[in-house]
Amino acid sequence: MKEYNFDREISRKNTNSLKYDFAVERGCREDALPLWLADMDFPTAEPVLEALHNAVSHGIFGYSEVKRSYYDVVSKWYKKHFGWETQEEWLVKTPGVVFAIVMAIRALTKQKDGVLIQTPVYHPLHSAILDNDRKLVKNELLYVNGHYEIDFTDFEEKIRENGVKLFILCSPHNPVGRVWTKEELQRLGEICEKYGVIVASDEIHCDFTLPEYPHTVFPVACPALAERTIVCTAPSKTFNLAGLQVSNIWISNEEIRNKILKEIGRSGYSQLNSLGLVAAQAAYEGGEEWLVRCRDYLYGNLDFLRTFLKERLPEIKLVEPEGTYFAWLDCSAVQPDGEKLHDFIVNKAKLWLTSGYVFGEASGCFQRMVLACTRKTLKEALERLEGAVKELRR
Repeated sequence: MKEYNFDREISRKNTNSLKYDFAVERGCREDALPLWLADMDFPTAEPVLEALHNAVSHGIFGYSEVKRSYYDVVSKWYKKHFGWETQEEWLVKTPGVVFAIVMAIRALTKQKDGVLIQTPVYHPLHSAILDNDRKLVKNELLYVNGHYEIDFTDFEEKIRENGVKLFILCSPHNPVGRVWTKEELQRLGEICEKYGVIVASDEIHCDFTLPEYPHTVFPVACPALAERTIVCTAPSKTFNLAGLQVSNIWISNEEIRNKILKEIGRSGYSQLNSLGLVAAQAAYEGGEEWLVRCRDYLYGNLDFLRTFLKERLPEIKLVEPEGTYFAWLDCSAVQPDGEKLHDFIVNKAKLWLTSGYVFGEASGCFQRMVLACTRKTLKEALERLEGAVKELRR
């Protein structure tokens, strides 16, 4: 088995990195250590790099598509890891999951129609709804004894009272780190089926779950709703390929699929990035060994964080993640006011994290920290945070 060194420090400064090179432009301070954006500080798998080198050496980057082998490789991944059987005609390739969700909103709902999300949740989903003049409907997750749960009664009420047409599910959930159980997904599915709601299931983080929390693809949990489900997947998080812009969207219902394809056509978008297609196929074909090693390293980062907080920063509580590579940190004992907490994190701790209020108004006292970095970087971040909190203790 090839050795991958995830401790190797690679500077991302001056590489047009959104994470590292645009602090001032995005309202942060230049010397803030960035652990905010959901990409990794690790080079991708060697088979991906080799495939990209070969494509670059060829030297021609014309309009590109993929043959049956692309589907075969990707579908094999989902069958092997999640027990999900797909068909080639279901596959719609887009430059990103958010793009696909926006296309679904436009294709399947009308202006002022209700679209439901479960907050706190990935913030572009909020704007995807509002910017397209749809009604944003929120089913607030319940924060109970340091753990998030679904309020199913409120979920059904919000659907019924607002005539919700589309539910955007985040599974695994970003930022709170829940991996929904099969039973939870089934209850959601039963309610959606009852009211004729279509489900767009954002499963981009499905390959990052802890061993004791297996991910269930939504139509596997709810086969009766499979024909009303859009499953959004991508290699971007799994293999750190976000900048190559390839997502694989699975739509089994031909009518829904055609409506979304028509909306994509209206947007003026056609062929994907040629190098992205090369990278995606190579990743699913030869990247599993790298992913296993990467997950092990991320588990180690989580253990390091958990121990550090317990021993040196007890004021900050980790919401134990079941999936994703985020830490959702309850900082209410440090500063319960979201705006003041943001100022404290940026200007006292000199960290660039994502403030909880971005994901939902009720989460202002939380911060999301990305753990996909070297242990050295994580240690420095936590020591900066510790130093700032010590100042408050005095």
